[in-house]
Amino acid sequence: MKVTYQGETGAYGEMAVYKFFGNKTEPVPCKDFRDVFESVKNNEVPNGVVPIENSIEGSVNQNYDHFINYNLKVCGEVAIKLAHVLITNPQTKFEDIQTVYSHPQAIGQCRKYLEKHKWETIPAYDTAGSVKIIKGKQLFSAAAIASEKAADIYNMKIVARDIADNLYNYTRFLVLSHEDTAPTGDDKTSVIFSAKHASGSLYNVLGEFATRNINLTRIESRPTKTTAWQYNFYLDFEGHRTEKRCAEALQALEKYATFVKILGSYPRVI
Repeated sequence: MKVTYQGETGAYGEMAVYKFFGNKTEPVPCKDFRDVFESVKNNEVPNGVVPIENSIEGSVNQNYDHFINYNLKVCGEVAIKLAHVLITNPQTKFEDIQTVYSHPQAIGQCRKYLEKHKWETIPAYDTAGSVKIIKGKQLFSAAAIASEKAADIYNMKIVARDIADNLYNYTRFLVLSHEDTAPTGDDKTSVIFSAKHASGSLYNVLGEFATRNINLTRIESRPTKTTAWQYNFYLDFEGHRTEKRCAEALQALEKYATFVKILGSYPRVI
């Protein structure tokens, strides 16, 4: 089965594909997150995998916004531990490094290490892609932040390991599909809503879940991008949308919201 992800071969997204679907899967790399959504939307592949949040740097806002624009479901989640290493061309010595390439999230996760060495940072579209860049352009005064697997794939040299500010560094990925999954007894549901612009609206929304003893695991706000100072809220809660108490809470949510979109229910991993 083909599954699409953003990045080059050796990217953390590819690892998420293998962890969720198994080693017999054929990962299909895309350059942009939008391409992942498009490929699933157009039935070019049955599933895609996108990062949604990191334990150090927080939300991947671009993908929150894509969930508004695409009518796709979330059918699963997977967490990948990010073990960042510093990679160079084989000829490069550590003292030769002047610039470091990587995805902006990875650069942010290694901020203290990079500031300590006073290197210039250059954003790239992907961690593994940054390794491909410094190899393809033969940048002998540059390094890249990526996974150990990326170094192996491109036959590059690892000059430092465990360079993240916090070694408890995980990224949560969501699995895209046209359908969500049946109840398993240990599930999570993701929804997007916009609360009415009235006193107590958000408080009342949260109260509908609290009174039914439904545990909220995440709430995030993003600008609607249609009206200034108005926001969409992204909410994760424990339980399947078809469970009685969850269905009642979602129905009650309609009273306090101008917009509700159920992204899907799926087995809980985190």
